[in-house]
Amino acid sequence: MKKRIGELILAIDIGGSHIKATVLNEKGELTMEYEKVETPDQATPAHTIEAVKKLLKNFPAYNKVSVGFPGYLEDGVVITAPNLGTKEWQGYDLKAHLQKELGQPVRVVNDADMQSLGIVRSDGLEMVITLGTGFGTALLLNGILLPHLELGHHTVAKKLNYDQYVGNEALKKLGDKKWNKRMQKVFENLKSLFNYKYLYIGGGNSSKLTMKLDQNMKIVTNEDGIKGGSCLWTTGQVTGFAAASFTKNERK
Repeated sequence: MKKRIGELILAIDIGGSHIKATVLNEKGELTMEYEKVETPDQATPAHTIEAVKKLLKNFPAYNKVSVGFPGYLEDGVVITAPNLGTKEWQGYDLKAHLQKELGQPVRVVNDADMQSLGIVRSDGLEMVITLGTGFGTALLLNGILLPHLELGHHTVAKKLNYDQYVGNEALKKLGDKKWNKRMQKVFENLKSLFNYKYLYIGGGNSSKLTMKLDQNMKIVTNEDGIKGGSCLWTTGQVTGFAAASFTKNERK
């Protein structure tokens, strides 16, 4: 892979509560503090694009764009977006629309997938979860994204899926103490199901965790995660399907 010189990558993280953005260099280093705006209450594609444009109004120049989106996508086209409203988003070509609006090449993946690229050690099977409006997940093997699973929609207890069980609405309804008990069950489930080598916990509600974490579990920040935007261009990981010939040395 040829080394790209002087790339400035706009990294956008579209969440159920906020839209965040910063500009990175090709090493994933922030060239500015990340900024954010609230996600529109009616987060239709049009309203969301307008919020993105408002956020970027005074941003410095960039020549690539990476976007993390809270849903399942195929080649930049939204298939599901449960925390924004799937009906409005289904079949929406987010990649094409953003390229038209921003005038630069765009790559779009699930938000947890993008964040994971800025966090993991590239060592064995690693899992990243995000605790926010919903429950996001990403799986990687030696730093390579595995096909995305919408684990947040899987039933965990009493006909509740993970989004409903430990998402933001559950936290507000239950309070910190009861929510932490639920999270303890979630961690037990993930540990027995995936046998991950490392588990990373991000998202705004990760700060609410009170239990002692295992040695191979770590809380990470939004600043850590948004750095994954550079990896969509420097490692070639776009769809979440790994190229078998990619080795760890080639990704460095």
